[in-house]
Amino acid sequence: MTNQLRVGPNTRVLVLTGAGVSAESGIPTFRASADGLWENHRIEDVASPEGFAKDPTMVWRFYSERRARAATVAPNPGHIALAKLQRDLGDRMMLVTQNVDGLHQRAGSDPVTEIHGGLYKTRCTHCEREPFEDHDLYMTEGDLPFCAECAAQNKTSLLRPHIVWFGEMLNAADLHRVTRFISNAEDLIFVAAGTSGAVYPVANLVYRAKNSGGRTVLVNADEVQNASGFQQWIRGKSGEILPTLFDIEPPV
Repeated sequence: MTNQLRVGPNTRVLVLTGAGVSAESGIPTFRASADGLWENHRIEDVASPEGFAKDPTMVWRFYSERRARAATVAPNPGHIALAKLQRDLGDRMMLVTQNVDGLHQRAGSDPVTEIHGGLYKTRCTHCEREPFEDHDLYMTEGDLPFCAECAAQNKTSLLRPHIVWFGEMLNAADLHRVTRFISNAEDLIFVAAGTSGAVYPVANLVYRAKNSGGRTVLVNADEVQNASGFQQWIRGKSGEILPTLFDIEPPV
């Protein structure tokens, strides 16, 4: 089976990217150490509603350090290839990422469905204001950010990272857009790149695509937990494979 994917005039392409794609730019995976610790704290302690309620300063410092680190790296050829594919296909392509670092957007991808939230977005813990762009760093207790809109109503509400934490649900609207994209495709290619296939419900998307008649392709250096959903595995680095993966058939 050829490694190049033929994209016809009616083909829809759904691409899901995970931590492995960002790792090729120099961003460590979420559990970078074998024991899953950050400064001797469990990752769950800095990535859960309970952890934030207990020590918001520590949680904000963790995400501020991630913001600072992500700002020092650049999109790799995999990011750039997907941005070009999106420009070529328009609304026939949907890009979904489990990454929160914004590298797809910096490569030129638009829109990007950030299924687990965005590192450079902040939202209120109390009111319903929309998440907003935020590149500030909050490293000490004196830096903790509070909601200006709540303050205008004499309420004191902490702001929090716009990240889907352990124990929280994914945005239902995001999931609906993805499943609708799959359902509306007569000819679908689903590509997962740099994922572990271990995080649900996102790991189920390959089965949705396969059950709808789509071609399912894995681009990954290592084995994944949801391997049974993929019809083809192209083994290697996404930054090396994605730039030449898609063969777009010109319109008739």
